[in-house]
Amino acid sequence: MEQFAIGFWGCYFGATGLMLAGSVFAFIRSLRRISLNAALSAVVSALFVVAFLGGLPIENADTQARFLAHVASVVSALLAYQLFSFLSLLRQPEVRWLTIKALLALAATVIGIGWLLAPRQALALSLTMACLLGVTALILSIRSALRGDRLAWVAVSGVTFMLLAIAGLGWIAMDRARAPWQVHAVSALAGTAYLATMASVLWTRYSYLIELNQVMAHGPSYDPVTRMRSHSETGNMVGAAFKHYRDEPVPLGVIVVSIANLYVLEKLYGLAAMNHALFVCAGRLRRTVPAHVEMGRLGKDGFLLLMRNCHDSGRLIHLAHMVQARLSRSVVLNTGLDAGPTGQQQALWAAEIGVGVQRVSKTDARAATAVAMGRGMSRTAWSYPSRIAWYDEKSGEIVDMPILAA
Repeated sequence: MEQFAIGFWGCYFGATGLMLAGSVFAFIRSLRRISLNAALSAVVSALFVVAFLGGLPIENADTQARFLAHVASVVSALLAYQLFSFLSLLRQPEVRWLTIKALLALAATVIGIGWLLAPRQALALSLTMACLLGVTALILSIRSALRGDRLAWVAVSGVTFMLLAIAGLGWIAMDRARAPWQVHAVSALAGTAYLATMASVLWTRYSYLIELNQVMAHGPSYDPVTRMRSHSETGNMVGAAFKHYRDEPVPLGVIVVSIANLYVLEKLYGLAAMNHALFVCAGRLRRTVPAHVEMGRLGKDGFLLLMRNCHDSGRLIHLAHMVQARLSRSVVLNTGLDAGPTGQQQALWAAEIGVGVQRVSKTDARAATAVAMGRGMSRTAWSYPSRIAWYDEKSGEIVDMPILAA
């Protein structure tokens, strides 16, 4: 095989490895169905490619052709089932079991007929079955897309790439010695693109399930704009933390983030722009804050972070600096309801962040007082050069934190 072909197939197997790593991450997050689908799609596709590239230790050409016929029949039936599932065509149990039985019967029939034919003819028959199933999935994908399913357009491109990969691998298997490297390149790129489209479909389902888990955990107290606890649920979170603090007085770290220019943004560009700004700020906050720090929305223009077991105030101050720096970065906001790029319906905006930081260690500390003080400090910090206000328990004063070097 030419070096170009080896490079392209290396790209394909690299994408397969990334998809498997993503499935492991989803499994760790307890999304076992998504991880199973991702791993199964990656492993089955890789097995198909390895077999058709001649990577299996089978010396006899007839035995290899017969085995490839079996692989093509089984893998095509399995991938067809996954595609039908992605298109939400198998929601009803009766339809799902009927589809499984039909695909199993089709694969068994093609394999059985193949044993009555010569090995190369059996391989050609199995490849024909794979292409017919791909065309069927393509027609169903187009029909779903025309009915308004946006995810189906991704499936249309994925099935198209899959058909290209099957055709190229079939050519390679039927005429391995004389297949040009261009066929290898096109097949490898098509296979990689197929994995990328399937990964995007799985990611859409994955992100949906993450949000669904949060909604189920917080119920009506879930804020869909920031995907955090709402203001009332944040109060419950703080109340529970301070109740535990009274039972076991371990220092608590409280950080309140307030955004000064949200009101002006809403008056200038409307509610859609303000919601977009909150969405971006909340996303940056989630990516910045460590997993052990609890957070939620506070009022209309703020967020609250709660760090338990805060023995080291340096970590708390460092987190405050990180939050202030990340959330102050400029962003292009959509001022209309369209989420895509719409030219004039966009505006460059940077959040004016104020951060109030305090470490609660007194035994008579109250939750309402701590939150109110943090909120007031965060608003006071709007006038500080560092935009961070720190409450010094020893002196009882609110001081401006020094600006850290970049």
